[in-house]
Amino acid sequence: MHGWAAIDGQGVEGEILRLGKAMHKDKSLPDPTLADTQISKAEANKDESVLQHPDLWFSDGSVVLKAENTLFRVHISQLARRSLFFRDLFSLPQPAKDAVELDGTFDGCPLLVLHDSAEDLSNLLKALYDGGPVLGNNGQEDFRVVSGVLRLSTKYVIDSLRSRLIEHLSVAWPSRLRDWDAREDMCRSYQSENGLPRGHLYPSPISVINLAREVDAPSLLPAAFYELSKYHFSQIFEPTADSPLHPDFAESSISPTLSIRDTQLLALGKECSQQTITALITSMGTEFYRDHTSNPHTHPNSVYAHQRKISDRVCVSPAACRKDMGELVDLATNHYLFDREKGCSDPLYVAEELGSLKSSEFSECRACAKSLEGWATKEREKIWKLIPHWFRLNV
Repeated sequence: MHGWAAIDGQGVEGEILRLGKAMHKDKSLPDPTLADTQISKAEANKDESVLQHPDLWFSDGSVVLKAENTLFRVHISQLARRSLFFRDLFSLPQPAKDAVELDGTFDGCPLLVLHDSAEDLSNLLKALYDGGPVLGNNGQEDFRVVSGVLRLSTKYVIDSLRSRLIEHLSVAWPSRLRDWDAREDMCRSYQSENGLPRGHLYPSPISVINLAREVDAPSLLPAAFYELSKYHFSQIFEPTADSPLHPDFAESSISPTLSIRDTQLLALGKECSQQTITALITSMGTEFYRDHTSNPHTHPNSVYAHQRKISDRVCVSPAACRKDMGELVDLATNHYLFDREKGCSDPLYVAEELGSLKSSEFSECRACAKSLEGWATKEREKIWKLIPHWFRLNV
C-alpha cells in the first residue's frame, strides 16, 4: 500500500471508498479534502511536537499511523487480521507508481492520519498486539481506558475486542438482577470503607449512557438509567463539586450531559419509579396480606394448618399480624414517601427493605415473615424486568 489517507469516522464503507479514491488519484490533481491532513517526513522532522510512540514504533512496521502529535509504526498484517475496516482498506487495488505522492509516506511506509486521540489509539494498538487491554475494576480510571478502546474497536470494526469490552462493562452495568445486587453490595462496601459517596466507585451513569449510545451497546442502558434515576433532579442538573455527577469527575472525552431525548426518557422513568414505590407500599398492606391469609391452608383453624404449624408455614395470630402490617405500611409511607429518606427513588432497595421488616429470625409469626420475604423477592424480579419499559429502551 502507498499514499495518504485521513480517517475521521464517518462510516466504514464511505471511508474505505473515499480512501480508495484518494489513493488512486494522480498527483497532478491534489485532493483538497486531504490537504490539511497530509504530513511529509520532512515536515514531521521540522515539527518538534510530533513524536514517535516509545513502544509502538516497530522498525519492521509497514504502515505509520498518526493521531494528534504521535506517530505509530505498526504492521498492516496485524491491523488487517483483527479489524474488518483495515482489512478492507488494505485490500484495495494498489495505485500505479507514478500516481504515488512521495509526501504521503514516512520512513518508506504509507501514512494514515487518524482523527482519534493518541491515548485511545495507543490503548487500542496495545490491545491488538498484547491480546487485549488489562481490564480493571470498572472504576473511573478503568472506564477512561475501556471507553476509548471500545469507541475505536467499534469504529474500526474489531468485533471480538468490542464484545469483550462490553462484557467487562456489564459487570458494573448488568442486565441481570443478581448481578445488580452484587454491584450494590460493592457500592455499600466502598462507601463504608472509604467514607465517600457510593457513586464514586463507578463512573457517572451519564457517561455510560452517552458511551452506550455512541457505540450502540443498548444492554448497558437500563442499569445506567436506573442508577441515574436514583438521584434527585437537583443533583442531576445542579451537581455539587463533590458529586459523582459533577462534570469534573466525568470521562473527559465523553459528554457529561444527557441529550434532550435521554433527559426526557430519564424524567419518564423517574416518574414510573416513584409510582412503583407507592404501589409497593400499598401492595404490602393489601394484596400481600390478603393473599397470605385467604389461603385456607394457612388459616390456623383449618385441619391442614394444625398439621403444618410445626413447619412455620401458618399465620398463628392473624389479628395481631394484620395490626402489625398496618403499622409497617404507615412506617414505610412516612419514611419513603413523606420524609423521602434513603431509597425514596430506588424501588429495588425499597422492596428489599420492606421484605425484611418482619424478620423471620425475630418475628413472633415466622409464617408471615417468610411470606413477606418471598413477596419482596418476587416484586423485585418484576421491577427489574420493567426497568427497560420505564425508560422506553429497546433492549
